[in-house]
Amino acid sequence: MKIKRVLGASVAALCLSMAGTAMADTSGKKIALSNNYAGNSWRQAMLTSWEKVTGEAVKAGTVAAADPFTTAENQATEQAAQIQNLILQGYDAIVVNAASPTALNGAVKEACDAGITVVSFDGIVTEPCAWRIAVDFKEMGRSQLEYLAKKIPAGGNLLEVRGLAGVFVDDEISAGIHAGVAQYPQFKIAGSVHGDWAQDVAQKAVAGILPSLPEITAVVTQGGDGYGAAQAFDAAKRPMPTIVMGNREDELQWWKQQKDANGYETMSVSIAPGVSTLAFWVAQQVLDGKEVKKDLVVPFLRIDQDNLEANIATTQKGGVANVEYSLEDAQKVIAGAK
Repeated sequence: MKIKRVLGASVAALCLSMAGTAMADTSGKKIALSNNYAGNSWRQAMLTSWEKVTGEAVKAGTVAAADPFTTAENQATEQAAQIQNLILQGYDAIVVNAASPTALNGAVKEACDAGITVVSFDGIVTEPCAWRIAVDFKEMGRSQLEYLAKKIPAGGNLLEVRGLAGVFVDDEISAGIHAGVAQYPQFKIAGSVHGDWAQDVAQKAVAGILPSLPEITAVVTQGGDGYGAAQAFDAAKRPMPTIVMGNREDELQWWKQQKDANGYETMSVSIAPGVSTLAFWVAQQVLDGKEVKKDLVVPFLRIDQDNLEANIATTQKGGVANVEYSLEDAQKVIAGAK
């Protein structure tokens, strides 16, 4: 329960006694975002969502600051140094999208030891003192094979387009995809490349491996790579496989064009970039004295053939299908985890 500053001390004390537990006032608290990478549309949408929601929170006086910081390179050592700088700058909480689940643990522990709340999301950390917000990335990968098994019962050769090498999210989604192949052995991974969750990188990587591959039935992906893969197949004049998309606006538009032209069918799945705003509110709630479980799981955002157009209508040009979280949304997620 929050007490307005205009109340007298005795009234405030009475109200807090009635509430049972005194909660901290976060209006003077500073929260920082430590982000390891901004080189694709998902990360840009994530930062835009952060600035939009946290900007409103700062304006409303909920917190004093919510400053985003992004490292120049996707290097854990650089991000660890960034976190150490944020500790010295006196932030009360640090929200982290981590370059590595383990390599930042030392810096995260330093922050915790300094009394700073650390909330990781998307790219989470394993340091026990930190909070973690993630989707079930393994299930996100496995669900692609489940979809393909229903669409293409006979199976076939797959091309796997992975994300950023060495990052937790890439490892987890890939593990889910391989678990799906084990579950549906009519499919075989014929080749694998890293697309870095970026269309241009994925297009070059797929173009480079295609000459060595047999006919590809489907492309399993991680997000930000589907349209690039499609462009590579088109340029190589190879039969267009079923390409799982990753909720990017250019992917959805290409899918709709193909759907209208020839009935092309696929699905699209990704974590919503607005998960950064959930991490912000979780940090604010921890600073406000609320009890929050260390591990929170949110659903991934899936788009299917029948709701494609509806999702395109609400997705910004050049952006990503998204969900942003309010304080009330975060409180529901926190309550649902107890």
